[in-house]
Amino acid sequence: MKQDNCIFCKIIAGEIPSQTLYEDNQFKVILDVGPATKGHALILPKEHYANLYELPEDTASDVFKLAKKMMAKMTEKLHCDGFNIVQNNGEVAGQTVFHFHMHLIPRYKNDGEILKYIAGSPSQEELAEIKKIITE
Repeated sequence: MKQDNCIFCKIIAGEIPSQTLYEDNQFKVILDVGPATKGHALILPKEHYANLYELPEDTASDVFKLAKKMMAKMTEKLHCDGFNIVQNNGEVAGQTVFHFHMHLIPRYKNDGEILKYIAGSPSQEELAEIKKIITE
């Protein structure tokens, strides 16, 4: 199912050009036009799902299998030193295009890119309360 106002649906349909690294009946992998590092790519399911919450379980499993395959190939070809996999859900989490996509970001020593969170320091009591909320 395609959404007319979705830029990724338009890319998948070939209405907007892209640099395609891989394509099959389920996914298209393209280079990001605003890359964090050399080789930054996006995995796009061909079906429109707004986010991970909407993604069918089997598709979610398949996207990680493809991510692993692409990371191996990109590491071999680009000689990167590591990888970040990033997947944002919701505007507050940094999602700007509401078509599920996974970022594959090759990392290079001294690339200057910073993908970081500030670690909190909750008490054991706070952790226990959060666990209780989630598991009950």
